Amino acid sequence: MNKILSLLTIAIGLFACNPTRNDGQTSDKSAYDVISEKSYVYREFKPASSPLNDSVLQLRQQLTDYLDRHDFKRHMAGKDSLLFHRANGQEVIIELPTPQDIWEQSTIIVFDPQKNPLFVNLHKDSTQLDHYIK
Repeated sequence: MNKILSLLTIAIGLFACNPTRNDGQTSDKSAYDVISEKSYVYREFKPASSPLNDSVLQLRQQLTDYLDRHDFKRHMAGKDSLLFHRANGQEVIIELPTPQDIWEQSTIIVFDPQKNPLFVNLHKDSTQLDHYIK
């Protein structure tokens, strides 16, 4: 009887401490920019013109053009808290930090509901996207 009571107490304790009782779903989504379709997320900004800024923006434009050609939808980040809803019901939460430089301001996050989000490295070419799309 003591073993059954102990097991029951442990099971109740585990259930009470489990924050994902709702099947891993975030119940209040109002604080998040929710993305559930094949898209890429970026921040909109207008940096001062400089050789570095212009170069980074050109790289970002090349990669977003590539994503547009592969039927990814543009999604401008409305909030710094993103919630990616995958096709299998899993959710991935990403908190975007305050950008410290032009590279961070130009961040692109690609999302296919069948996969996890991909942070695009602007220092690389579109090969990283080829691997993600396949």
